Amino acid sequence: MTGGGRPPRVALVGANGHGRWHRRAIAPLHAAGRLCLAGLVDVRPLEEEPAAPVPPGTRTFTDHRAMLAAVRPDVVVVCTPPHTHLPIALDVLAAGADLLLEKPPVLDLAEHRALAGAAAAGGRAVQIGFQALGSAALAELTGALAAGRLGPVSRVGAVAAWRRPDGYYARSPWAGRRSLGGRPVLDGALANPLAHAVMQCLAVAEAVTGAPVQPARIEVERYRVRPIEVDDTAVLRLTPRDGPPVLAALTLAGEDFVPGEVVVTGGRGRAVLEYPTDRLLLPGEPAPRVVPGRRGLLENLLDHRADGTPLIAPLARTAPFTGVLDALRAAPEPALLGGALVGTVGDGPRRERVLRGVNAVLRHAAETGVLPSEAGVPWAVAPYRFEEAPQR
Repeated sequence: MTGGGRPPRVALVGANGHGRWHRRAIAPLHAAGRLCLAGLVDVRPLEEEPAAPVPPGTRTFTDHRAMLAAVRPDVVVVCTPPHTHLPIALDVLAAGADLLLEKPPVLDLAEHRALAGAAAAGGRAVQIGFQALGSAALAELTGALAAGRLGPVSRVGAVAAWRRPDGYYARSPWAGRRSLGGRPVLDGALANPLAHAVMQCLAVAEAVTGAPVQPARIEVERYRVRPIEVDDTAVLRLTPRDGPPVLAALTLAGEDFVPGEVVVTGGRGRAVLEYPTDRLLLPGEPAPRVVPGRRGLLENLLDHRADGTPLIAPLARTAPFTGVLDALRAAPEPALLGGALVGTVGDGPRRERVLRGVNAVLRHAAETGVLPSEAGVPWAVAPYRFEEAPQR
């Protein structure tokens, strides 16, 4: 609680689109008196959200600076396009508020350092919106690793196969773009919709060594099945200075839906975490099981403010993920695949493009740690390699 015992005043910047998910998360906390939703900001007229109607007294704005001056919030949730994160976040911290910032937090390590410096200078807390890190299933998996249940871990992999229609890439001027107005955007599968798969792998690798991953080499194969500037299919392998290698094999042009699996291979067995559903399979178990309990990042941030509860996804924990994006900034354009390799489902804005055979290719990569080009996949290209990523 803040001065006088009142609940913290919370504002949301970017209240439409994915911001509606945050409004649904905020609504029960407002109703329970854990917070007061004091301000909503969006450049467009506010969309209705039946599951989270705007509480009486909540002020609406089209400019975050005007909101900060008028509302003086204690906590601000920022859910805006990735390339706008840093300037808005710096304004929030300068106004004296704590911050819940959507993923990806920022798009390179220089921005990461600038944000960390501003937070430290102001004594403010910064939580990053990797909500899957609050999973009880992830906690049970990392506990099993600590207990030696898998033995020495040899590799960590992830596979996810989603689809995105043509309309997804027409949703905004920055969709599918590498840069916009001279600023990096990097709106690819690795950086945005499937970023959780990468971060979950990094969290598991962190649990193995007890420290955030320090990359020594990053290798990435990036592909696209439509004329966009970024990847919709990618295989990334990160070799750390210490600990097991990490490989993420991801697509937005999948044949069959794979929500997202983290596969951990050890000397005594294998574990699989389906991170969107919190289903976990540990060695010796006959089938995956749901591990209930996921801590919300906003509620955790409120607890941190109240009693010092450790943050689930502090900015420092996400530095390895930002290091991956830093490497991607210099990578060449993804290879464009077409012809008989690519099929379509539906038409108009709902048309989806499917990369034939991609599910088997990605699963093999995640299970073995071998890149498609190394496995002899006919359409694979040589990986881009980024050596000696900077220390953080």
